[in-house]
Amino acid sequence: MALVLGLGSLLNHSEFPNTSYTINQSSDSITYTTSRQIAADEELCIFYGNNLWFRSADSTGDISPPHFVDDDQWGGLSTIDVYTEHNHIAMSNHNPFSQGDPSGIIPEETLPFDRFKPLPEEETLESIQTMLVWVVDIADPRHTGTMLKWLKHNKLEEEMGHLKRVRKQGGTSTMLLIAALPLGTSVSLSSDPLPFPQLLESLPQDLSLGTPYTIPVPSSVALTPLSHQLKNCLWPTIFAPKRKDVGEEWTRGKAAWAWEAIHYVMREAVKIKRNGEVPIVSYVPSPYGSESNSALPIAFASHDTRNSANHPLRHSIMNVVRKIADYRNTPLSDATTESPSDDNRQNGSHYLLTSLTLFTSHEPCVMCSMALLHSRVKEVVYIRAMGKTGGCGGLTCLPVLKGVNHRFGILRWKADLVDDEDGILVLDDDVDA
Repeated sequence: MALVLGLGSLLNHSEFPNTSYTINQSSDSITYTTSRQIAADEELCIFYGNNLWFRSADSTGDISPPHFVDDDQWGGLSTIDVYTEHNHIAMSNHNPFSQGDPSGIIPEETLPFDRFKPLPEEETLESIQTMLVWVVDIADPRHTGTMLKWLKHNKLEEEMGHLKRVRKQGGTSTMLLIAALPLGTSVSLSSDPLPFPQLLESLPQDLSLGTPYTIPVPSSVALTPLSHQLKNCLWPTIFAPKRKDVGEEWTRGKAAWAWEAIHYVMREAVKIKRNGEVPIVSYVPSPYGSESNSALPIAFASHDTRNSANHPLRHSIMNVVRKIADYRNTPLSDATTESPSDDNRQNGSHYLLTSLTLFTSHEPCVMCSMALLHSRVKEVVYIRAMGKTGGCGGLTCLPVLKGVNHRFGILRWKADLVDDEDGILVLDDDVDA
């Protein structure tokens, strides 16, 4: 037996340790190493071994590891591949993506999550979004070139690029001019802005043009063949389908990083439910592969505190966003540098979650989804869907709504990779997560 002097003797036991160690016999010393990223204010813990002389604080049952390879004479403290029957959660620290080339691309079908794919839009005539535009009929098709030059001269040739400029029906060509504007609106031309009515009056008078009139046309490109067919009934529309079901490629290293983050969320949910809180946990690690001087060099985690704070808005996501805001608003001190930094991290000088991934136990509610949208989060990874209250595909999907100014990825962790037979994450369907 030996007592480690210094901070090493202060590390508590956990069935889910975040720290391991190596023994240096020649110097009679121990080096402690974190086994995953540590969130702000998270306690460092090690595994004391199989034969505990006390009841573990984070377990309700006995530890039953299937094997210990070597006796290190320290009670198995160096073993971090710990298994537990606690709550039937598959909490082996074995990460299936930890082996192999970390830069290797993982095939889409073997990723540990499913991407959210919104249902096709504008695939009925009634659902097509339209806008009013001014058009003019050209009696002689030979005058089309002259009209195109007029559009270019007036800097209108790039207006409404999702539509074709000319529609031919029978023997008549109809040219798209400009979106319908309120009376008195000025339009930027090659010289000074010209009032909208005068713009129409400036049409070439020697081309036997018809009187300009307004019609509804599609307001966006066609994304699917059916949508393209329907939109063409209104006006010839550009067909620009998105790359079907193709998202950002994930490497093995990034998948391993996400695996650790999700399992950290699960472990924390177990702890806070025991403490009487709603078992919803959110976690924002540093971006995968980022250096220590990245925009978020440390991780942040928080859980739901509606019960303890007696406050209906203390959702886990709101709490973790608030933590990050406080961090960004706190000047660097001489605790990390020899002199105060010029970087005051003024809150509001940039978006809080730009380029960051948020891992959470439950699908964010509408309020939290909007907070994530305003914070410019890169992507959200959640475990349990909330069909009646979720804002990321359940009740609605905020980042795909018309008019929002940010899109973020939505990834749902595959259910068969999280064993929750005791229902740690089960909530009433009407609970806002």
